[in-house]
Parts: sequence; structure tokens; C-alpha cells
Amino acid sequence: MSDVITVETAAQPDAAIIWMHGLGADGADFPPTLPYLLLPESLKIRFLFPNAPVRPVTVNGGFEMRSWYDIISMDNGREINSHQLDESIIRINKMVDDQIEQGIDAQRILLVGFSQGGAVAYETGLQGSSSIGGIAAMSTYLPRLLSSLAVTAATSLPVLILHGTYDEVVPLTMAEEAKQQLKQTGFDPEFYEYAMAHEVSVESLKTLGSWISQRLSK
Repeated sequence: MSDVITVETAAQPDAAIIWMHGLGADGADFPPTLPYLLLPESLKIRFLFPNAPVRPVTVNGGFEMRSWYDIISMDNGREINSHQLDESIIRINKMVDDQIEQGIDAQRILLVGFSQGGAVAYETGLQGSSSIGGIAAMSTYLPRLLSSLAVTAATSLPVLILHGTYDEVVPLTMAEEAKQQLKQTGFDPEFYEYAMAHEVSVESLKTLGSWISQRLSK
């Protein structure tokens, strides 16, 4: 399998969305959901779905799976391998830079991530060297305290948080904590709850699609 699955909605895209999958999944997880976004046909988007490396995951008994970083413990939020997270951030930042080099304006690049992929989207967008157009965080959490990071993003950066009220993998309280940290840092995230577990729903995808349209129809 390629390191990145690419889906383009037009011959010459002028926008890019880098969408990170969750723990144990892969880049093929989300391309089938694109029709549910109900995006305008006028948008010319390059969707990029990178695959995380295969590595042992401690909380899953050391079983090897695609993972953006090792999760050592689920106690008190998450205990993670920060070095591996930083490697993933460097990789996604490189993808952002590559899109800019190909002529796409940084403000027309969005980061989307589900669960562990959302954690990578958060930290990449908040610490990136380029002023991207927004972060969509789905069923996820902030893996490290914002106060411990070198946050470089302008507080005007659009942030969308989508979460299930029945999520037992990443409890709703972790999404609320992320929202609170963002607000304390000066950001103004949009926050939506859905009657779902650790998953996406048609309703949540419609919200994501509307947010993408707002960001890119300018």
C-alpha cells in the first residue's frame, strides 16, 4: 500500500485536505466517506490520506498496527511516546510544505484527523510553520498540554471539534478539555456533539463538509 492515498475532485486542485486515520486503521478508511460531505462541485480539492507507520502499540499488548505514535497507558488521559508523535508532526508538516510548493496557498490547506490522527492534526496545525486554513478534530484529544507546546498558529485559526456523546474510547470529557485548553490559549473552536460512539456519522460528516465549504469557498 502506498504511503499516501490521493483523491482529486478536479484536474487542477487549488486546495488540499490532509486527513489522518485513527489507530489501527489506514489511509483507505475515509475516502469512501467523501460523498457524505456534500461538497460543492465547484471546489477543486486534493484529498491526501497518509498511512501511519506499522509499529507495536503498548496498550494493545505490543501488537503491531498502524499508529502515529505509541500509546503507553490510557490512565489520566494518555501516556504517549512523544518522540514518535513529533516524527509524525514532521511528516505531516512536510506534506503541507509539499502542497505549498505545488502552488496551493497555505490558507487553502486543511488538516483533518480522526482519533489518534486528530491528535496529530491538532499538534501539527497549532505548531506548524505555515498558516494553514484550519483544523478539524474528530473524536480526538490534545495529546499534550498546550501550555507545554510552542504554539505558533494565530488564534484566528479555525478549529472544528466533532465528538460522540457515547464515545468510550476517547470520552467526551477529553474533547471538552481540548476545547477548554484552546479557549484559554485564545482560540475559538466550534464544538459539536453527536449521539454516536467512537465513529463518524452521516450528520457529523455533513457538518465537516459544511465547515470545509466555508473554509474553501472564499
